[in-house]
Amino acid sequence: MIELKDFFLILGGAVVGFLVCYAIMLRIHLTLKKNLIAHETRQALEKELEEKSKADEGAMMQNFRDSFSALSSQALRENNEEFLKLARENFSKQQNTAESRLNEKEKSFDEMVKPIKDILKQTEEQLKKLEADRQRTYGSISQYLQNMTETQHQLQSETRNLVQALRRPEVRGQWGELTLKRLAELAGLVEHCDFYEQESLSAAESTMRPDMVIRMPDQRDIVVDAKTPLDAYLSATEQRNEAERKNHLTRHARQVRNRVKELSKKAYWSQFKNTPDFVVLFIPGDQFLSAALQQDQSLLEDALAQHVILATPTSLVALLRAIAFGWRQQASTENAEAIRKLGEEMYSRLATFVEHISKIGASLDKSVEHYNKAIGSLERQVFPNARKFKSLGIETRKSMPEIEPIDKSTRKPTSLVNSKDE
Repeated sequence: MIELKDFFLILGGAVVGFLVCYAIMLRIHLTLKKNLIAHETRQALEKELEEKSKADEGAMMQNFRDSFSALSSQALRENNEEFLKLARENFSKQQNTAESRLNEKEKSFDEMVKPIKDILKQTEEQLKKLEADRQRTYGSISQYLQNMTETQHQLQSETRNLVQALRRPEVRGQWGELTLKRLAELAGLVEHCDFYEQESLSAAESTMRPDMVIRMPDQRDIVVDAKTPLDAYLSATEQRNEAERKNHLTRHARQVRNRVKELSKKAYWSQFKNTPDFVVLFIPGDQFLSAALQQDQSLLEDALAQHVILATPTSLVALLRAIAFGWRQQASTENAEAIRKLGEEMYSRLATFVEHISKIGASLDKSVEHYNKAIGSLERQVFPNARKFKSLGIETRKSMPEIEPIDKSTRKPTSLVNSKDE
């Protein structure tokens, strides 16, 4: 539940950061837009002032004409056309100058405003993109939160079903026995070889059947019995009131102590041969034993005094691995002895084989010697007379081949006992 809260906090922080970024971009867009509007307003005012200036100049020109006409009507009449021409020329020059300046100002203002317009356009596009991403992200986050909510509801339902199942003693017992078997297999032990389950033992009054008997390499046995006193612990986890929760945990510790007393009374060590004077009480969860020890700190010592060792998956698997290692060491020792005997037998057979090879080599040497003697006798006693037949005119289809003696001798086998090895 804490991990889910952390996830919602991180998710909320991401959403808030996204909204803050979006607000900042929107504020920048509005500021730039206000600046553009102010600039356009200023330009319009300048244009209006220029137009008003032109109108004022016209009015002033008209007043000047009227005043001048009143002062010197006759002179003005004579020189009216020339004066007006000059006035028009001067006014036209001033007007052209003002228009050129105005055009230059408009051009400069347009050049200044163009980057702002481009930035505003890019900002607007980015804002639209951010808005689309925000809507898409919000939709996916909403869907994900909905799925998380459904998953949480399913998990809560499954948790309730599991709690209800674990409140049944037969289910808790099967779970503890299955966990014990899986730990033994995980440690490398083999069923029916290294450990036995539910092995019956007839006592004086009844038949006892421990959950597991573990065989050790020294022909000794360790008895393990699984206990699952979880009723009070499950009730404690459902309580929100700290006082009620502590009462249930105290009851849980008392239940564990009662299981220790019950197992101690069975005295498996006196019923099994070659068994240490203790029995292992397996609790299939470290948190179950830890909760009991927090409420009853003397529980562990009292259990040892009653020849009962409290074990959890963490401690039991270490014990089982040590036993499995002992079995492997014993197997290695047995294999080493078998290898030694096999080596001795192999060495003896190899020595016998070398003797036979030596005898064969000696026989071959004698055969070569007899062969060479026969060739010598053939050349001395037979070949001279055979050559006389050819000198007497006897024709033969085949010629007498030459027979070469054998000069090579057989190689003596090397002794198995090397002087360097000695």
